[in-house]
Amino acid sequence: MNLILASGNSHKAEEFAELFDKKYLSVEAASKKIEVVEDGDSFQENAFKKAEAYYKEFKAPILSDDSGLVVEALPGELGIKTARYGGEGLSDIERYEHLLKNLESEPNRKAHFICVLCCYLNPEEVFFFEGRCFGEISDKALGLDGFGYDPVFIPENANAKGSFAQNPEWKMKNSHRAKAVKIAQQFFASRA
Repeated sequence: MNLILASGNSHKAEEFAELFDKKYLSVEAASKKIEVVEDGDSFQENAFKKAEAYYKEFKAPILSDDSGLVVEALPGELGIKTARYGGEGLSDIERYEHLLKNLESEPNRKAHFICVLCCYLNPEEVFFFEGRCFGEISDKALGLDGFGYDPVFIPENANAKGSFAQNPEWKMKNSHRAKAVKIAQQFFASRA
């Protein structure tokens, strides 16, 4: 099955193309970006809004996701608002530096990433899959790979050494997005 990714984020399109086993699903970037107001109260609502809007535009099966970082010491500040944390127009570096500044004297650094995928095949077949990756926020940026908050997120798994940005291969197999994709692939494989 071919899915169009409901996103203007080229990093996500590349990541999903690598994550999905093409025996079950293939993902391609949308030919144009559609502006969707992500004003839902949950990751699931926002993923659905994007998928539905892209489906109406492209009349084809859509994959959308809504992902974010949840930081225990800053309840409600990131989560579904992760991409806008610190204000509009900030770069990835400015956002994670803002996060590090807000956690300077905070001993609780626990955090986790959440990814909710919405596979909108048609209005009668809409499926959701969720993945989480637990860890903590470092006290400084570590590594150069990845995007977003990758340089400051250290997963808790003993096999992961350092931040997401220091371990792109590990992240690709074990991130919140990778876990959601695995669940989606299992589901679609069982329907084949």
